[in-house]
Amino acid sequence: MTPQFRILGCFILLFFSPVARSSDLGTLEGTVRDVSTLSPLVGAHVRLVGTTSGAATDLEGRFRLTGLAPGNYSLRFSHVGYEPFVRTDVIVRPGRITTVHADLAPSPYETDEVEATPGYFATGDPTRLSAVSFSAEEVRRAPGAAGDVSRIMISLPSVAKVNDQSNGLIVRGGSPLENAFIVDDMEIPNINHFPTQGASSGPIGLINIDLVNDVRFSAGGFDARYGDRLSSVMELGLREGNRSTFEAQLDLNFLGFGGVAEGPIGTSGSWLLSVRRSYLDLIMKMVDIGTSVTPRYGDLQGKAVIDLGPRHRLELLGIWSDDHNNPDAAAALEYDMTAYGREDITQHTTGIGWRALWSNGVSNTTVSLSSSHFERAFNETGTDLPIISNDSEESILSLRNVNHVRLSSILSLEFGAEGKLLTADYDQIYSPITDPFGGSTPGTTVRTLFHARQAGSFISVEISLTTALSITAGLRADYFSPTGRLEFSPRFSSALRVGESTTLSAGIGLYRQNLPLLLLTQDPANASLRTPQAVQATVGVEQLLTPSTRLTVEAYIKEFHHLPGDPSQPRLFIVDELYYGYGFFTQHGALADDGRARSRGVEVVVQKKLAEDLYGLASASWSRSEYQDGLGTWVDRLCDNRVILAIEGGYKPNSEWEFSARWIFAGGAPYTPFDPVQSAAQRRGILDAGRVNALRYPDYHSLNIRCDRRFHFTSSNLVFYLSAWNLYQRKNVASYFWKPRTNEQGTITQWGLLPVFGLEYEF
Repeated sequence: MTPQFRILGCFILLFFSPVARSSDLGTLEGTVRDVSTLSPLVGAHVRLVGTTSGAATDLEGRFRLTGLAPGNYSLRFSHVGYEPFVRTDVIVRPGRITTVHADLAPSPYETDEVEATPGYFATGDPTRLSAVSFSAEEVRRAPGAAGDVSRIMISLPSVAKVNDQSNGLIVRGGSPLENAFIVDDMEIPNINHFPTQGASSGPIGLINIDLVNDVRFSAGGFDARYGDRLSSVMELGLREGNRSTFEAQLDLNFLGFGGVAEGPIGTSGSWLLSVRRSYLDLIMKMVDIGTSVTPRYGDLQGKAVIDLGPRHRLELLGIWSDDHNNPDAAAALEYDMTAYGREDITQHTTGIGWRALWSNGVSNTTVSLSSSHFERAFNETGTDLPIISNDSEESILSLRNVNHVRLSSILSLEFGAEGKLLTADYDQIYSPITDPFGGSTPGTTVRTLFHARQAGSFISVEISLTTALSITAGLRADYFSPTGRLEFSPRFSSALRVGESTTLSAGIGLYRQNLPLLLLTQDPANASLRTPQAVQATVGVEQLLTPSTRLTVEAYIKEFHHLPGDPSQPRLFIVDELYYGYGFFTQHGALADDGRARSRGVEVVVQKKLAEDLYGLASASWSRSEYQDGLGTWVDRLCDNRVILAIEGGYKPNSEWEFSARWIFAGGAPYTPFDPVQSAAQRRGILDAGRVNALRYPDYHSLNIRCDRRFHFTSSNLVFYLSAWNLYQRKNVASYFWKPRTNEQGTITQWGLLPVFGLEYEF
């Protein structure tokens, strides 16, 4: 019997072993706050849904429920003058403390608080468009994610489906460099192992989801608080460590092993630490999963919270990663890789945040340093000719301040500023290569130490004209030292609440994003390029079908201007190079700034929270995404799936078992076919210049299933899951390539049937 079947057999026995009944009970504690000012709500009611157990918050907005049997609960939060809210998926574990926080929004209606229907969806800015949020448990159990928070977003209709082997978020016709990641109010350039330089994508997520408290994703319409991004913002809130006692967790899953530890800092704080290391290189020797790399990677993540008083708090954050990959020429030939070589990457973000509560507002100030070091050298498979040698270090020192003030019941103000010092130390050798259409590209060397300053400020005003109508108007100003320009970006959105279950919304905004330093430094003339920008207009309707089920329909139009282009390759679109996951491997030199693109679409989402034993999300979208090439022709972009369908959901019959699945369908993405005559003559893939993105890959579809099992022991808890990706082994095409050995076209398929497991022991 092979090792993988022995392991699988042990896991199946574990799945169906008797459940150990625990004599230890669990505890729930947390805080209830105002959603805008974060001020504690005194006397708020907290009740376990379906029971008579409950508590009221104290003078600090804290509550505590003890003596609870292990299992899955829903918590109802309510307070006079606020909309009641139900948080689902609250897990009580034997002998442990579970912390739950709830932020309530003021009620626009004068209704009896006791009779008000509670909401199951997180409250927040009602005028914020295209936003969806996920709780910690929804993040943990998502089928097909394997602990990668970016892959959870694949179920959303605003995210294109291009390749299973990359988690790059391609949002509403954007590219993987257009997404911002905010962790505890600190921006992190990339939240992935083996990050794509100059972008925000990668193959494997970096953030440990066991540290995540909640995730909020905005696919457009994000407010003036965020700049230097064209397409999306993902906000991740990390949970605090246990303030009462030491707790630990050991993890073993498909991607690696590690652990989490946490505990109190005196009587006024807590700490939280995660350490992980991969063993994917060993697993891949036993199981062929259809990919061609054997990476090694690890990460260290930590957070500390210290209360300086009832209204001031310090938070320290640290995230580090270390990645290595070195496929050789023999492996490249065996697995049909187009290039081989080595890459060694380290990245880290460390920062400190200060939160201050006012009588009618809150202020958040953060200072952070992000740094990444890339060492890469690649050769062309078959010819062994060098492609690129890259030794780069990039760093960003950031200072950010955001303030929110509620001036009255109808008027709120948000304002702030941020500054960044950017440094790039590049030592790069681009070898002479054949361009995609068979032309000769001269080699060049880039050795530079580059410094830049970036500053921004914003102000947003939210006005509640009536109990049903809210308007937010914002303005952002940004300065970038290489261009020397001060630019303004207005944003506007509105929401009209029709009764208690229907909300109409609309918004329009201008978004800008500076070019990556990797492109900006390739030629001195690039410093004078205009800043890429996008104008997005969105209209939508949200309907609560039941308190726990929400229907959202949105339509959008998005126009891009001043995108970079290479005059020597007018048919291609530079930013689309990032879809291939390799970054900017070609030296482009002096660029043009007249590139244009456009996208438009309609998206439908039905989301059901776990009110009883069923939950799910179903989505559908139609979209069109194009760019205008250097010859004036409009061409379909590589992310243009046209039609996307996704169904995800689960069934939780009791506190021990859970079953879930996700099925995704996406129309075939465009590609440019090879010129077979030129390709055969040069023994490498040469694209047909007359048919750029004229053909389409076969449609994509895949089914992932997952089963979770919980075991409750005395003072400990075991969580185990088994998952299967691409259950019916659909051979989805990732790309076509030119085989160096046989001098003919070949096919690279995405992941086949992939077994995934995870084991978490909490004690």
